[in-house]
Amino acid sequence: MGIEIERKFLVKEGGWPVAAGEGLMCRQGYLHSDEERVVRVRIIGEQAFLTIKGATIGITRSEFEYEIPVPDAEALLPLCGEAVVEKKRYFIEHGDVTWELDVFSGVNEGLLMAEIELESEEQEFDLPDWAGKEVSSDPRYYNAYLAQRPFSTW
Repeated sequence: MGIEIERKFLVKEGGWPVAAGEGLMCRQGYLHSDEERVVRVRIIGEQAFLTIKGATIGITRSEFEYEIPVPDAEALLPLCGEAVVEKKRYFIEHGDVTWELDVFSGVNEGLLMAEIELESEEQEFDLPDWAGKEVSSDPRYYNAYLAQRPFSTW
């Protein structure tokens, strides 16, 4: 069974890491989303994925992700209706982990969030100086929530 253990942090104002590189454009939509499960389709760069996630307990949840053809993902995204999130994702090596830094656009423009996936909830890591407030347990910062209630409406 696939498990995702993830911590999320807001990025400090003016704290954009210089070594972020080019990044990948990401569009993701939600075919289904409630407290118990999420079914997401994502196109990131030149790849596409169908992902099923279970309920979050602490910072852990079940996750099953499958690569699918990009044309299939493009056909599935309109089925998501308005529930689509757009962002550019950057990958930043810091300490022993890879941080994924998301710069949201569209109706979520202005939101900068960084996340890391861990091997266990107890795993220690070095927090970069550009990482701000932790929002791992705040459901408003879940992408599925942002798809329904965009950052610009808060």
